[in-house]
Amino acid sequence: MPHLTDSDARRDHDHDHEIETLAEFDAAVARGSLGGYRVQAVDLTARTLDLLTVATSGAVFLGCPMHPDGLAKVRADGALVFPPVPDLPFDPYRGLLYTADTLFEHLEQGYDATPDALAYAWLQRTKADGDIFASMLRSIHDDAVSDALDEHLAGARVVGVMGGHAMARGTTAYAGAARLGRTLARSGVTVATGGGPGAMEAANLGAYLAPLQDDAVLDDALQLLAKVPSFTPSVTDWARTAFEVRDRWPSGGDSIGIPTWFYGHEPPNAFAGHIAKYFANATREDGLLARCNAGVVFLPGAAGTVQEIFDNATPNYYESRGEPTPMVLVNRAHWTERLPAWPLLQSLAGGRPMESRIALVDTVDQAPAALARLAAE
Repeated sequence: MPHLTDSDARRDHDHDHEIETLAEFDAAVARGSLGGYRVQAVDLTARTLDLLTVATSGAVFLGCPMHPDGLAKVRADGALVFPPVPDLPFDPYRGLLYTADTLFEHLEQGYDATPDALAYAWLQRTKADGDIFASMLRSIHDDAVSDALDEHLAGARVVGVMGGHAMARGTTAYAGAARLGRTLARSGVTVATGGGPGAMEAANLGAYLAPLQDDAVLDDALQLLAKVPSFTPSVTDWARTAFEVRDRWPSGGDSIGIPTWFYGHEPPNAFAGHIAKYFANATREDGLLARCNAGVVFLPGAAGTVQEIFDNATPNYYESRGEPTPMVLVNRAHWTERLPAWPLLQSLAGGRPMESRIALVDTVDQAPAALARLAAE
């Protein structure tokens, strides 16, 4: 195994250690050395001459296709090479977040033909096999996605919107969640959701349409989506309708979706501009909430949303991530009668700094003001 010296590892902090595109690769080559860089999932088959002439000692290549001549040279230099893994429906070394276009590629052939569906099918097969190689690949993939997510959100103020996947298009609740996403995005924060259907899709939809000045566009989009209320029985029809909205209004705003293949029955939604999709749900859940540094709004949901409330409350209680962040629960009857999470949350918060950072509101339209008030406490 090649030896990576301290000087290789300790590069000028003015430059990013990671190369994730050909443009970044070319810029590093122009500086005269790839030493100390980590090149992630960049196809270098057309850069053989560069690899043959530039110094690569101390570089790490993660899943980068290369011509055999280039591969032999960088290995001779002492670079560390993790070769691409053949016959996978995903790239375990990926350097960038997913997009809906990537995950839903080949949707015209039906959802089962998409990379998203194929990755889930691979997960089901490998979980049943108990293959340690497959579990290692899943872990590498999820760590790479976390790295890409941190890079994308660096310096951003992120507000999470949590809620159930069963919230149907065409309902008052769905429209309210979409207005919430739009209002939050227009306030300058990055909206983050669990990336799936229902309340998650609605919030990402609102953020997507936030840059459009005509508020009536959201009503038109909601009417179009209502033709296919749910991802059951057909994910294909559900996703196609979302892409119809995107095609009609193509200049949408960005937001984050953080779904998981663990819940294979929940496809990602097409309105999140960037998608961090994980194999491990525990990594996904903790990562989603940990990145919501400007607060979380909890819409009515069931077991998953209850879990998210207390996953978020625990670090606020112990202040393990610093000062408590705002938590706004929406729908008094839901959170005090049907699933009485609010009384327990109040009891936990009593006498602690997080007490001033929790609120219960009656309607979704009251949530942005409550969030702003708690942030100012």
